[in-house]
Amino acid sequence: MPSFDVTRSRFRLADDEVFVLAQLATGQPVPESMAPAEARLRDCGLMNGAGELSTLLLPLMRTLVQPSVIVSLEAGGRQGTLHHGLLIGDDHVVCHETWPGQEEAEYRLVEPRTLVWTLADLVGLRRSGVPDAGERVVETTVGVLEAGLAALEKAASTPGADDRALVVEALRAAGTADDTAALLGELIVEVRSNWRMTAAWQGRQEGVRGVAARAVAAWDCGPLGYWLRELPAEPLAEGGASADSPFRLRRVAPKRIWEELTGLLPDASELVREQAPPEA
Repeated sequence: MPSFDVTRSRFRLADDEVFVLAQLATGQPVPESMAPAEARLRDCGLMNGAGELSTLLLPLMRTLVQPSVIVSLEAGGRQGTLHHGLLIGDDHVVCHETWPGQEEAEYRLVEPRTLVWTLADLVGLRRSGVPDAGERVVETTVGVLEAGLAALEKAASTPGADDRALVVEALRAAGTADDTAALLGELIVEVRSNWRMTAAWQGRQEGVRGVAARAVAAWDCGPLGYWLRELPAEPLAEGGASADSPFRLRRVAPKRIWEELTGLLPDASELVREQAPPEA
């Protein structure tokens, strides 16, 4: 059931409910298949019987239907993959966050001046409790990594299994040297989340107008710190990496992750604005 919190301008909405709101906000018809979602929105007070949206939704919907920048975050962990992000408009910024096992996501307005802090919060970036260690690099292939991840998944479903030993064994069987297998095995077992964040906007590439994007990917390995995924390089298209593709992680300080997040966002000169139609 959709719900909202007036005190903090936040809303809990499922995907089909967001679709219905976007249709209504842009004057488009709502398909009959979306009638249950429309009824839920009406029952909770976010729209009336005439299909008019609550004024509480106006900043959210203006940003949702016409964002200047879209930031998407895909975060994978032992509870599955979660999708979060930001929609940056001319006047407002909307953050949306999902929760493991829940269909609804929380949409909330955030202060535009706290953009980078919000991005850092979405990936759980912390300075306290992170070991003060120098940079270190782990290099292998995507195929070897997948063998290690498969071994971890198998260990999770095997009572009494030593997940670390099984992962390291799988990495060695895939042709990894002992020292690399030991370190990568530790990272795979300790990883809290492996995430990639992408910012996209209307810009120019080689002088041609189109969608421009920047992305960064990293592993949060808890007591083993933060590791930037340098290869395969981002932005990575679907199917852009094979089993033979090189895979490289570099341990970095939290400050470096903060700098990477800051560098994702475009400045005003990179944005191409829609031209207003000429007056008759």
